[in-house]
Order: sequence, then C-alpha cells, then structure tokens
Amino acid sequence: MKLKSRILALMLIFLFCLQSLTYATVSVTAESAILVEVSTGRIIYEKNSTKQMYPASMTKIMTAILVIENCDLQETVTISETALQNIPSGYVTCDLSVGEEIAVNDLLYALMLPSANDAAFALAEHVAGSVDAFSTMMNNKATEIGCTNTHFVNPNGIHDSKHYSTAYDLYLIAKYCMQNETFRNIVATKEYTLPATNKHEAADRTFENTNDLLNPEKSNYYKTATGIKTGHTSMAGYCLVSESSREGLDFISVVLNSETDNKRFSDSVELFDYGYDNYTLTKVKEKNQLIETIEIENATKETMNLDLLVDEEITVINNKSITMDQIIPEIVLNENISAPITAGTVLGTIKYKVDDIEYSANLIAKNDVIEKADYSIFLVIAGIFLLIIGFSILSRRKKISKRKRHKK
Repeated sequence: MKLKSRILALMLIFLFCLQSLTYATVSVTAESAILVEVSTGRIIYEKNSTKQMYPASMTKIMTAILVIENCDLQETVTISETALQNIPSGYVTCDLSVGEEIAVNDLLYALMLPSANDAAFALAEHVAGSVDAFSTMMNNKATEIGCTNTHFVNPNGIHDSKHYSTAYDLYLIAKYCMQNETFRNIVATKEYTLPATNKHEAADRTFENTNDLLNPEKSNYYKTATGIKTGHTSMAGYCLVSESSREGLDFISVVLNSETDNKRFSDSVELFDYGYDNYTLTKVKEKNQLIETIEIENATKETMNLDLLVDEEITVINNKSITMDQIIPEIVLNENISAPITAGTVLGTIKYKVDDIEYSANLIAKNDVIEKADYSIFLVIAGIFLLIIGFSILSRRKKISKRKRHKK
C-alpha cells in the first residue's frame, strides 16, 4: 500500500509540474515591455507598457520612416558640418565627412544597421532643413500614428530628458513602419557595405546589424525574426523593438531598460516563445459565409427567403486552451427590414467576444429582394369605381321611374 501511495503521490506531483509548465508566466528583466499580435492588436503581455521611458536609438525607427516617405531613395545627400559636430563622444557613427555626397538609401542602411548617429543628423537636415524642424515632423507623425506619450527632440535618440516614449507607443510606431516594404527590407538586412564616395575612396565601410535576433551566429538568433531596432544609452539601458512572423502570427515585442545587452535579446525571445506556445489564430468565419436565412414579409414569393452573408473574414487570436466551438456569436439585425433590398446591403452585424476582445463583421444581403405588389390600393380604387357605377345606376333608375309617373 505504501508503494502505491508513493507512486500516486509522484504522479500527482508530476501532473502539477506539467500544469505549471503549461501555464508558465513570462518573467522579463526589462523595466518596461509589451508583446502584441499585430493583425488583431491583441496585447499578449505587458509590463509598465505606458510608463514614460527613454527610447535611445529606437528613435531611428521614426527617422527612417519619415525619410522613406519624404525622399527619393536615390537622392544625394551632401554632408554638412552641423550634421557631424553635435555627436557626443562614444556614440556610433559611419565615418561620414563634411562635403561627402552619398545616397539617401545608403544612409538609411547606416542609420538602421550599425545605428549611425551622423547618418541620422544628415538625413534630418536633408528632409527638413534642420534638426528642430525634423523633430516637429517626428512629433506630428507620432500623433498621427496614435501615440499619446511620446516626444522627440532629435532624430537619433541622443539622451535628452525631453526625449521620451513608452513601450506601447513604440509598438504603434513599429507596427506602422513595418507596413512599408522598404522599411521592412532595411531592418531585416544582416549586413551592408557603403559604396565609395567623393570623400571615401574605398567601399570598405561594412556594417553588421546590431540586432542579434537576425544573426545565425549569435546565441539569441531567432529564426523567424524580421527586425527591427536596438537602442542603448546609459540612461535608457538596453532596449529592443523586434518582430517575429510565423504560423500566421505576427508579434511585435518591445523591451526597455533590460539589465544587459544579452538580456534585451533573451527577454524578447522569451516573449515570442510565450506568444507562440500559448496563442493561435482561429478563423471563425470565411468571407461571404452564410450566417442565417431570414424571411422578408413584404417580398415576392421568389425572393422572400434572404440569405445573410458575412462581408469579411473573422479571425480571432485565442489562447490555445480555449475551444472556439464553445463561443456563441451575437447576431444583431437592423430594425424594420423590408423590401426592396439590394444585394450587398448591410442588414446587421455578427460579433465574437474572446478574452474580452470583440471581433465583428457586417451581415449583408446575398441577393436582391423584390417588393410584392400592393393590391390594397387597387381594391380601394375598385370599390370607389363600383360605388360610382352603383350610384349612377340608381340615379338612372330614379330618372326612369320619374318619367313613367309623369306619363301617367
């Protein structure tokens, strides 16, 4: 009996441990962090995600997208003295020289891979004429994207107490930028060499991407990582905005002020693994799928039974422990639906609520619905017509009757 009891106890302990592993929580060292599934906007994990933090060189994400949106990539930038004179000692550069002529495209790679601060200043001046004017563009763009706690004073993230953002705002900026193909291609590049220029005769300025998630030779290499940008200052700590795409899931991770250079990558890997281990995308409705058939009372017999279709695909992100078959959609139809109806007319909505997040689509008419003829007016007209005829007949009979009496 004692042996059986011990075996049973061991089995219970094993099951408990297995359950603990299955529902393990995330433990990142970063002071602030967020993990979001891009297509749905579902926040999978957050830690102080709206806390005001210093973004360091992740600022260059905004710089890059403004340059891409406002320049021809083959334009030539002439490096000014002011672009080089305000870089503090110890900050990364790509060894630009005053008077050097170099393409916007090349400067973008220098900006985003090695995180060159001289490239940032040069691009800002080229686009807006000055760093201050470019910073205004950055702040306007942040507001346009939806950021509510972000303020930029320079294009590269050189420390300034008035230069700040949050993990959530940086996610919004990264999400916006990753929709641009040029931006995506740049931040996914592992290595780039600047061409020879009028001031630099050899094409020997080769830079590796500082994002270890992209480098197969690094311990934190993450096969499905697609970008985006590192950042570090003594005040900001070690930071990283990154994206991973697989299994239909696109996650953006932001970690701010991780403990060490290595931890910002391992924190990000832990977040990605947590997302893929615990969540999945479930397509609950196909576009144009039949939802239900309703009867339109004032329609012709041939068109009175109307099919309602969903106007777009409904895909939800759900914890793998949730069985979607158990989630009943809410269908709300418009009031007083009646013929005539044109195919494609919105007649209601269908909604799914999963983990307090609502997913919805419109319900549309599959085909035209024709109004049946209204005979009531014809009956009224016919009745009036009959009354007139009847009155006319009675009048004629009275006249004939009077004539006969008069003859007598």
